[in-house]
Amino acid sequence: MIISSKSPTRVDLAGGTLDIWPLYLYHANAVTVNFAVNLYTSCVIETNAGKEIRLRSLDLGVDETYPSIEALSGAGKHSHSLAAWVLKYFAPPMGMTVTTNSEAPAGGGISGSSALLISTVSAFNKLMKTGHSLETVREIAQNIEAQIISVPTGCQDYYPAMYGAVSAIRLGVEGIRHSHIQVDLDDLNRRFVLAYTGKPRNSGINNWEVTKLHIDGDRKVFRNFEHIAAISYAMWQALKAANWDDVARLLREEWTHRRKNAPGITTPLIDHLIGATRKKGALAAKVCGAGGGGCVVFLVEPDAKQKVADAIAAEGGTILPVSVAPKGVSLKVKA
Repeated sequence: MIISSKSPTRVDLAGGTLDIWPLYLYHANAVTVNFAVNLYTSCVIETNAGKEIRLRSLDLGVDETYPSIEALSGAGKHSHSLAAWVLKYFAPPMGMTVTTNSEAPAGGGISGSSALLISTVSAFNKLMKTGHSLETVREIAQNIEAQIISVPTGCQDYYPAMYGAVSAIRLGVEGIRHSHIQVDLDDLNRRFVLAYTGKPRNSGINNWEVTKLHIDGDRKVFRNFEHIAAISYAMWQALKAANWDDVARLLREEWTHRRKNAPGITTPLIDHLIGATRKKGALAAKVCGAGGGGCVVFLVEPDAKQKVADAIAAEGGTILPVSVAPKGVSLKVKA
């Protein structure tokens, strides 16, 4: 049997870090806003009659083999830790080759690992006939990622991989609620440029350190999250209304706020690109994810997209020719 799955990565617009439990419980109208892009992650499971398990990562260049699931589970370290942890959870009785791949650039900040976990857990959910709902797949993927990185993880990164398109992830006492934001995707495609500035040398935002400070009662951190929550809620409303002037203003506010409170989120190249594109029709820009490098999303005038892209390339950035991914995770089975 061959089971293959794929899911898209994402660009975050507002509300990042707020999605880590329990931070959002202390702020009104907590929501994160993001959209899926067609840089995909994939997982292919090919079963065999023996017990041997082979784990391959095409993007990382990793290839390792275990004589059985028991040997894999008992191993102290794994070269392909993401796949290994998923297999530990599902404990398949048969032999197989598991091949994963991610089109996201290294350290891009566009949730390549979270999307890959959605792809991989979805594939094993199908293989093992466990019948988990998509929301349970998200819970398993998020918990496995926390096991891998040894700190709590936020929830927002998984939803674009699950559903595609443009998302609002609302966070509150009643739990996590996903909803699509009805945006003209062709219009959005004309209005954004995604650039890669290189693998981060350091993380601009250490989410775990910020989480600890918040829980310990740091008033400055609390006020920062109040700003984040207000900006992200307003971003949700602006996108629903297709008010692009407000979207641009809020994206600028999001970037200004994060840059001020986490100076390491930016780099000289990022600052230079944002400044150079302003004259070419870029209305706003922000780093994706934790920053310190990685990807930057630019909101542009619809007729200025190529000019902005040319300016980014001329100044040393790499243009990622992406568009909004309208759908989330998909599966194929071949007996």
